Amino acid sequence: MSAVKRIGVLTGGGDAPGLNPAIKGLVYRATERGIEVVGLYDGWRSLLHPVGETLPLDRNRVRRWDRDGGTNLGSSRTNPFKVKNEAGERVDRSGEVLENLGRLGLDAIVACGGEDTLGVAARLHGQGVCVVGIPKTIDKDLAGTDYTLGFDTALRNVTEVIERARTPAGSHSWVQIIEVMGRYAGHLALWSGMAGQADLILIPEHPFRYEKIYRHLQERLGDGASRRDRSLPRYSVIVVSEGASAEDGGLVTIDDRQDAFGHARLGGIGETLAKKIMAETPYDARAATLGHPQRGGPPSAIDRMMGLLFGARAADALADGDLGQMVSARGIAPAYELSLVDITLVLGQLNTVDVARHYDTERYHFKGIGM
Repeated sequence: MSAVKRIGVLTGGGDAPGLNPAIKGLVYRATERGIEVVGLYDGWRSLLHPVGETLPLDRNRVRRWDRDGGTNLGSSRTNPFKVKNEAGERVDRSGEVLENLGRLGLDAIVACGGEDTLGVAARLHGQGVCVVGIPKTIDKDLAGTDYTLGFDTALRNVTEVIERARTPAGSHSWVQIIEVMGRYAGHLALWSGMAGQADLILIPEHPFRYEKIYRHLQERLGDGASRRDRSLPRYSVIVVSEGASAEDGGLVTIDDRQDAFGHARLGGIGETLAKKIMAETPYDARAATLGHPQRGGPPSAIDRMMGLLFGARAADALADGDLGQMVSARGIAPAYELSLVDITLVLGQLNTVDVARHYDTERYHFKGIGM
């Protein structure tokens, strides 16, 4: 029998479709295996003084949760190793997490999140906390797994926007630029751009050249002198990841602030590109930054299934004493093979686009489909 009898579950970082199905899968399987589950509100913040509100979770309470997007437990980007004090300094308050786990009578924590949330879990495990991780991020950039919760839904959402963008772009002869999330990894931009048949896709893994973009636009649209030439397309769609940058420029940010994990607030590369195109070419350009709605709405079928499977596998890991692990999915959707990997894999490494395999650096597009 497992020594784990009462666990807490939290969701950290950005919300993502698939989190609520994961919690449901966790609760259902944990209940079967004699483990009590407590929901912890607002990520790691819940385990700092004062102890945050908790929610007892049973099968009846989470019965409908798999239909919901976002996270019903709330989230935050709190890093207990770097909490801002009254003086504005970042201080280590991880000791309070350990104390509060004891106060709440929790034997273990299931952390659902990306590199930051699971990175905290990995460090806490090194301090003796029993943890199991569930991978979640629409960026799909976590090491150790081929799938992360939220990616498929975000891919669906972004692809729909790309398709809808063609109507106004074609009507007004625009270069339509769509900026999507993706700090260090361009999976979402690459796959949505391919699915939506964008003309150019710009990703963080390969800095772009403005001159090459201008040349591609001229090849597609001509010199722009005549809008009546029906032999040429009247518009172009470019998908750009928020972390993409030009060879002669750095990351574009909203401001100079950073979160508790040291991340800058990215945003604006789409607008920067639009202005450059209008200044340097005869084409009119418009930029749309999708922002948070791209990860909104109900989870896709893949995210529902993967959430339920991830949650159940995490419960089994706890019941079997497989601690300090992250649930991993390998293979091709939907027939993924689930396993466990050491949670420390998320520290200091990312799953980025394999440029040599999947990205055409000359055409700025998915490799091998002749765009």
